[in-house]
Order: sequence, then C-alpha cells, then structure tokens
Amino acid sequence: MAVTPASDTVLYANGVVVTMDDDSSEHAPGWVMTDGATIAAVGAGPEPDAATRVDLHGAVVTPGLVNTHHHLYQTLTRTRAQQADLFTWLRELYPVWSRIDAEAEYAAARAGLAELALSGCTTVFDHHYVFPRGRGGLIEAEVQAARELGVRIVASRGSMDLGVSDGGLPPDELVEDLDAVLAETERLAAALHEPGAGAHVQIAVAPCSPFSVTGRLMEESAALARRLGLPLHTHLAETLEEEAYCVELYGCRPVEYLERLGWLAGDVWCAHCVHLSARDIEQFARTGTGVAHCPTSNLRLGAGVAPVREMLDAGVRVGLGVDGSASNERGDLFLEVKQALLVARGRGGGGAMTARDAIRLGTRGGAAVLGRDDIGSLEPGRCADFAVWRSDGLELGGADDPVAGIVFAGPQRVDRLVVGGREIVRDGALVHADEAEIAQAHRFQARRFAR
Repeated sequence: MAVTPASDTVLYANGVVVTMDDDSSEHAPGWVMTDGATIAAVGAGPEPDAATRVDLHGAVVTPGLVNTHHHLYQTLTRTRAQQADLFTWLRELYPVWSRIDAEAEYAAARAGLAELALSGCTTVFDHHYVFPRGRGGLIEAEVQAARELGVRIVASRGSMDLGVSDGGLPPDELVEDLDAVLAETERLAAALHEPGAGAHVQIAVAPCSPFSVTGRLMEESAALARRLGLPLHTHLAETLEEEAYCVELYGCRPVEYLERLGWLAGDVWCAHCVHLSARDIEQFARTGTGVAHCPTSNLRLGAGVAPVREMLDAGVRVGLGVDGSASNERGDLFLEVKQALLVARGRGGGGAMTARDAIRLGTRGGAAVLGRDDIGSLEPGRCADFAVWRSDGLELGGADDPVAGIVFAGPQRVDRLVVGGREIVRDGALVHADEAEIAQAHRFQARRFAR
C-alpha cells in the first residue's frame, strides 16, 4: 500500500546540489527534501515522495551563506571617508554614528538584512557597539527586522569604554560605564537568546576592539559570556596602525594582548586578522579561536589581505564577513565568496583556493565560526537553510562547471532562499517584505544622517 507523504514535506528536485558535508558530496542532478524546518533527505537518482515538488530546472543549490561579521547600522553612512585608513575613517564617522536611535537602527537593519538575504545569506552576525546615551532599543530593533524578513540573527551587545581622553579612539560621549554594559548584556541575553539547534535569535558578547575597550572590560565580558554560555567576538589585527597602538599602549602585539586577557579560546572569534604572524596563526589553531575574514572591507580601507590559506592549512576556523556597509558599500555575502577566492590567489597564486573552497568558507566555515553545527551544510537533521542559484543566465553561458561558474561570474542574486523550511526569497524577490518600501524608508533615515 502506498504511503502518503507528510503534508509539510517539500522536494526541491532537478538541481545541482552542493552539500558541503564532510565528504564534499555533490549530486547532479540531485534533490533536497525538507520536512518542516529540517532537511529530511538529500540525494540523487529516484526521487522520494513528498507533498510538494519544486522543479529547480538545473539550478545550483548550496547551503545558506553565513555572515560572521557585520555592522548593520552602517548602511546609513555609505561612501564616507573614501580615501581614509581605518583610524581616520573611524574618527570621521564616530560623530555621525552618535545620532543613531531605534528608528534609524530598524531602517538600517531592514535594508542591510534584505540586501544580505538577496545575496543568499540565511544567518547574520551583527556587531553593534555604538550606544549613544539615553537611547535604547537598538538591539531589539534589529532583531525585529530579522524576524520580519525571516533570517537568523546573532546579535551582539558590543561596547566601548576607552574614550579619547584616556588614550582610546572613540569620542568620550560614546563610551559607556563597565557595569552598565555588563548589566545590559545580561538583560538582552535573558530576553532574546535562544539556545540550542534551530535558534533564530542569539546573543553574543562583543567588546569592540583593543583601541576602544579597556582590558578590564575585555576580561569582565569574557567572564560574563562564559557564565551565560554565550560566544565572544571582537575586532583584531586589522591594520598596522592597530599593531603599533597595542605595542605603545600595552607593550605587546594584538594577539599577544588577547592571549594575556584569556581571550584565545574555542568560544571566541575575531574579525579581520589581517596582520597575523606564523606564531599567531599557530596560537589560533591550538586554542580553537576563529576568524571572520572580510576581504572587501580590508581592501577598501587599505588594511591588507589576511593570510587565509595559511590559517586553513593550520586548522583555524575561518568564515566570511561583509563587515559594515560604510567600509564595504555593498552588503553582499556572495561577493565576499568571490573576493575570498580572488584575494587568496592574489596572495598565494592560482592554486591557493578553489571555487568550492570559497563556498565552504561562506557556508560550513561560517557555521563553525559561530559555533553552530545545525547549519552550514545540506545533511539530514540539519536546519533546512539553503540557497538556489539559477544557472541559465548569460553570465554562465559556456561554463562546463556551474558550481565554479556561479563563483567566478559572481556576485549573484539568489533565486530562492529557504530558512528553516520557509522560503524568504522567491524568484529573486523578498517574500515577507517589499524591497522598494525598505529602500524608501532607509533613504529617509539616511537623509537624517546626511544633515
């Protein structure tokens, strides 16, 4: 007797399925079957019965991209300080960012998250560290935007307590009291953090950087995060100026400073890590410390190119990050997949990275950096988070390898994006929001900052 398939099973069939599992399995033609919020089966050959069948017409299917470093509020201040290095860029923008409020944050987050979703991103880590006095609800605003659009978010309660009068970089009016930072972080974790597999909203603890945070806040933040079971994040080793700053202020290089504070560990990942020595890389690998590689932002600010091939060869966890839209004017994570490939080859030659290596950085690598084993690959039991990329466009004409083709010919706008079994992009358009309305509301808020 025939078995009736469960009513919520969906079979995405007739695609080129890139699983990013441990064996790097690919199925062409292949299929992915979802059962509610999870993946029920992946394979090739005879198709299983499902309540609904979607024909992908030869499109490429990858796990959803995972963004390991972003600043959503910065969508409001694109193209500022165009020829500046990092410290000059920050000094110009700190006073502008000090105007942020919950209304502007919501508009910025909707725009940034929409842009990321349309680039195939299903999970976003956002590093927010600007909290003007007397203005609340900023983290809640971006979480609301993520829930409305349907993407997963890891929102961080960042912090700065080392102002310019004490030798730091940010203006004094943007630094906070240490106890207030810790109390607010704990409040947000209790209110918003979802533990375990399938979480849509999580909280991370994220002091901004060695040049904007005291050593005491770094240590106290780590203690709080470990008591609450939350991950830790900060910027590190982005520029040579930062290295000189650390040597002058702390008497050691950035990675040595982090080690001194007890921050080199498996619950930590750091953004950028452009200027790492061979010993630094070995320390990251030995301690399990992860890295968010942000190639476009590093190039835009003239910071350099991170030694990603060396990190991967040493066993360091590496994922990709867009970084803020004020240092990478396009919030497109698929562009970072292509950029990671190109900068690796620019640094190490044509064999330094393959197209599939680059996709792995943007998927499985990002999941590992965020400490998530429920996303990042297409395997039974994992979250049904995946991206569908059309392979019939002009830019892939003549390509004998569509998987490599979508990378080399990128960036691409995703055709379908599924998060937890729900389509949030279909036919290249947002399902739960209107792109034009988001852009209009965002432009209104951006004009406030322009004034």
